[in-house]
Amino acid sequence: MAGLNDDVSVDIEEIYNGGKEHHVKTCHGLVSVVVYGDQEKPALITYPDVALNYLSCFQGLFLCPEAVSLLLHNFCIYHISPPGHEFGAAPVCSNDPSPSVEDLADQILEVLNFFSLESVMCMGITAGAYILSLFAIKHKDRVLGLILISPLCKAPSWSEWFYYKVVSNLLYYYGMSGLLKDRFLQRYFSKEARGSSDVPERDVVHECRRLLGERHGVSLRRFLEAINRRHDITDGLRSLKCRTLIFVGDQSPFHSETLHMVAALDRKYSALVEVQACGSMVTEEQPHAMLIPMEFFFMGFGLHRPGRVSDSPTSPLSPSCISPELLSPESLGLKLKPIKTRVPTTKC
Repeated sequence: MAGLNDDVSVDIEEIYNGGKEHHVKTCHGLVSVVVYGDQEKPALITYPDVALNYLSCFQGLFLCPEAVSLLLHNFCIYHISPPGHEFGAAPVCSNDPSPSVEDLADQILEVLNFFSLESVMCMGITAGAYILSLFAIKHKDRVLGLILISPLCKAPSWSEWFYYKVVSNLLYYYGMSGLLKDRFLQRYFSKEARGSSDVPERDVVHECRRLLGERHGVSLRRFLEAINRRHDITDGLRSLKCRTLIFVGDQSPFHSETLHMVAALDRKYSALVEVQACGSMVTEEQPHAMLIPMEFFFMGFGLHRPGRVSDSPTSPLSPSCISPELLSPESLGLKLKPIKTRVPTTKC
C-alpha cells in the first residue's frame, strides 16, 4: 500500500463482513474504496451504475458461494464508489465543480497508484462499465481484462439526454421521490422482477428501492450529469486488446448499445452472454448466469476454483500467460453469436 503524504490520505474502518473502507484523496475529491481479501493476490476492481454502490450492484453475485470460491480465491476485490455514493457519505457541496467522465476515469488511476496496483481485472455495470472501458482505453497497460454488464459506449441519444436531464432536475427540486425510484428501477431490473399490481416486486428490487432512498441528491446528480455528458468511445474500443467478457439482459434498456459495443470490439478478445428474462443488473437479478462464463474467462489467465489445480492464484496475471487458443470466444465456452441463456429464478 502507498504511504501517506500531502496528496493522499486514508481513513480505514472495518465494515460489512470484514471489508475495509479506504478514503483515497484524489485530484477530483475523495473516493471510497472497500477492500475484501488478501492484498497480495491479483486485484479485481468494481464500479457501479448510477445511484448505486457496491452493495446494491454486486452483492447478489458475491453472495453466491460459487462466485465467492472463484473470485475471492483468486483476487483481492476493490469496490470503488463514485464520489458521494458510499455508505454514510457526507453531502457534497453543490458549489463544487461536477466531475466529467474523464475525471472519474482518472480517479481510478489514482486509486491504483495509491494501492500500488500495476494492472487489474475490471468489473462494471452500465455507467460503471463505461468508466472502466474509458479507463482501459486511456491506460491499456493497467488493465488485464474487462467484465462488463450492460455497458454503455456511445454518447447519449437526444431522447436519453433529455430524459435524464428531467430526472436530474426532479432530483434537484424533490430529491429521491417514489417516482424517481421507479424510474431508476426500470433502468436496473426486468419487468418480471419489478412485479405488478398482482405480483409483488422481488426482494432484490425491494432492497434496491430502500438503498436508493439513502442517496444524497447532489452526489447522485453529479454522477448522473457526468454520464449524461459522456462521449462516444467506439473508436477507442477498436484498439483494445485485453480480453473482454460482456453480459446483458435481454430486457435491459441498453441492450442495443451493448450489441453495438460488442461489434466494435475485436472478436478474438471478446465474447457476449445474453441472459433472458433479465434487466441490466445481471449481477443482482440472475448472478448464477455469470458463473460458468466467468470461470472459463478466468481459465485463460491460469485462474481456477480452489481444489482444481495446484497452481498458486497469486501468480501474476499477464497476457503472456494466455495460450493463443484461449484468446478466442470459443475458448470461453461461448459461441461466436450471443448466447441466450434462461436460468432458474431461484436465488444462490
